[in-house]
Amino acid sequence: MAMKFKYVRIQGAELAENTMYAKGIFSMCVQLVQNNVMDAEDAELFHEIDDWFAHELPWPEPCRRREKVVCFFKTENADEMMRYIRPMMWLLEKYDHPYYVVYTNSPGEIVYEDEYQVAVKVPGTLQIEKMQDSWSEGLKLNDKGVVED
Repeated sequence: MAMKFKYVRIQGAELAENTMYAKGIFSMCVQLVQNNVMDAEDAELFHEIDDWFAHELPWPEPCRRREKVVCFFKTENADEMMRYIRPMMWLLEKYDHPYYVVYTNSPGEIVYEDEYQVAVKVPGTLQIEKMQDSWSEGLKLNDKGVVED
């Protein structure tokens, strides 16, 4: 039985300067346009998609105020939006820009919500006391290499 997820986000491997959280698909495409990586026809396609979202989707107040939030689409209402997101994913692939499709039921503390999306507070930075050297560090193995309690 497949698990049903409430939220989805397309994000990159790089961090956004303002949130220090993985950049979203719009930020990644804007970066490709601003850095003149995309050719003119592809940049025009992105701008058409961006214009559609600007007209059809409310821009969350926390985003307008440049608060440290990230947005997730609600999967229950994402079908139409994904028709416009898929060409943006294609653009990222065309220009060899890595991205990840992240599904979750626990996006974080929701500070904005509308019919199609939520904005959540960016969590604090991770505090890692000591990184283990390997996956098996701390396991006790017997002389046959079997884990012992």
